[in-house]
Amino acid sequence: MPPAETYRHITVRPEPEGFGAEVTGVTLRQPLSPEARAEVMRAWAQHCVLAFPDQPLAHEELEAFTLQIGPFGEDPYVKPMPSHPNILEVRREPDEKSRTFGQAWHSDWSFLDTPPAATLLHSKVTPPVGGDTLYADGYRAYESLSPTFRRLLDGLHAVHSARRSYGLQGTFATDPEKRAMDIITGESAEASRSHPLVRVHPLSGRRALYINPVYTIGIEGMTEPESKALLDFLFARMLEDRFIYRHRWRQHMLTLWDNRCTMHFADGGYDGHLRVMHRTTVAGERPVGVQ
Repeated sequence: MPPAETYRHITVRPEPEGFGAEVTGVTLRQPLSPEARAEVMRAWAQHCVLAFPDQPLAHEELEAFTLQIGPFGEDPYVKPMPSHPNILEVRREPDEKSRTFGQAWHSDWSFLDTPPAATLLHSKVTPPVGGDTLYADGYRAYESLSPTFRRLLDGLHAVHSARRSYGLQGTFATDPEKRAMDIITGESAEASRSHPLVRVHPLSGRRALYINPVYTIGIEGMTEPESKALLDFLFARMLEDRFIYRHRWRQHMLTLWDNRCTMHFADGGYDGHLRVMHRTTVAGERPVGVQ
């Protein structure tokens, strides 16, 4: 557990390993003071995933708080709310049969040239069972590897693409089940882009594994079997229980997480119940590796 941080304007209750924390003592419906915002940003850098309970937010208030974290990010392949182009409604009706949206380990839009730095998710309708979100800590997973292995990984680049999910033959294009969400698929998702396999965080300076099973399709310079063997080993390491934080939602709760050093998984378990979440992203920068 890292040393406890001191805060004057917010209250922070970290998870036992310091990965994930609950923040109280602040109201997100109005602009944060410069001091409170600075402490929120410091807590976010320390704990990677923040949960703000008891925060009923109108659309405009969610947008305003997002902009206090940073400018809106790009959100391809899911149509936003008609009157709020920066908010996605993550909705699942009680009678839906398709797989839960986000029910695979991923880092949001890692296939973009500049993937989003942050994602914010606000609970509007919370089912009585299920619906947890799991997060994996890319920092500690990387730090758990041997120095020799870390040096090898530091020089590699991973290939990312949206093709498995949003491509012409991707999961969403071939899913026959009806969804409440309006998913976009097409040829643009077939493109690929390389990023450093080990990403250096622009604020903390820490190194994290920057890969995920949904969008990472290979490693530059390696054959497919070689890439698969290495990625499978790294995914298994990242998903060890010691690196996982399970977040349990409550009504009107908002979470803020860092896509640059985490990946996440939307758990199901609430078939027969309505679930509605509103989601925004914050623009990021081009990933930078070890120099």
